[in-house]
Amino acid sequence: MVPRVPITHRDEEYDSLVFDVLRDMQLRHFWYIGRHRFIFHALKHYMAQIPARDRGLRAIDVGGGCGGWVDYLSRRLPGAFDELALADSSLKALELAKPILNPKAKRYQIDLLNSGWTNRWDLIFLLDVVEHIPPDQKVFDEAMKILSPGGLLIVTAPALKFFWSYNDEMVHHVRRYSRRDYRQLGESAGLNVLLTRYFMFFLSPLLLLSRMKTVDVKNMKPEEISAYIAKTHRVPAIPLNQVMTAIFSLETPIGHWIPFPWGTSILGVFQKPI
Repeated sequence: MVPRVPITHRDEEYDSLVFDVLRDMQLRHFWYIGRHRFIFHALKHYMAQIPARDRGLRAIDVGGGCGGWVDYLSRRLPGAFDELALADSSLKALELAKPILNPKAKRYQIDLLNSGWTNRWDLIFLLDVVEHIPPDQKVFDEAMKILSPGGLLIVTAPALKFFWSYNDEMVHHVRRYSRRDYRQLGESAGLNVLLTRYFMFFLSPLLLLSRMKTVDVKNMKPEEISAYIAKTHRVPAIPLNQVMTAIFSLETPIGHWIPFPWGTSILGVFQKPI
């Protein structure tokens, strides 16, 4: 976990106080369960497009917080990777991830805008990360740099300005994305765009209703915002969480067969030219 250069986690992009809540959410919350299923379906389809190597695949989840996605991958694709790693700028997140990760999984503390790698990874995940970074094009440019030729970049983010709410302000989102935005970012970085899909379609009306109220975020103290996030982002009661999980899970594979016209999130799959 020792970084090549000193790393400072930027709380203005992702509040460190939220990581304790995030660890539980990544493991049990219906939204993460549904998101993981949707991403995994795309991953299984596109992994075959990574060129054959004289070694096993190297995969990394950049900005992966407390390791929920790396844990998910290690359990569903055991032995698929020579190296499966978690990277984050927050040392706290990496420490919280340690108990849930496979002992073979590596953890790196990095600055995702200046990782120090070149042609290093065959598969990079940026899952709900780019919306926190003001220079988002630089995130795609860095991913292009550190991908090996023919490697894949898989990105998720909040979708569509229509769904912008106080919650985006609370969790330090800079923007939401359309399929056109994704295509422009990928192509500007020199990546080939293989797929863009909206998801969280079936539950989008409920999310919209739940966030229609007005919350004066600008006049809230940091500790008040953290407490509000902890309250509103916690895992729902078991019966409700199970129902929401079942509904969200219906989107896989339907949303890959028939593209949804909208959703509260967006998935993109990009490939570095060989």
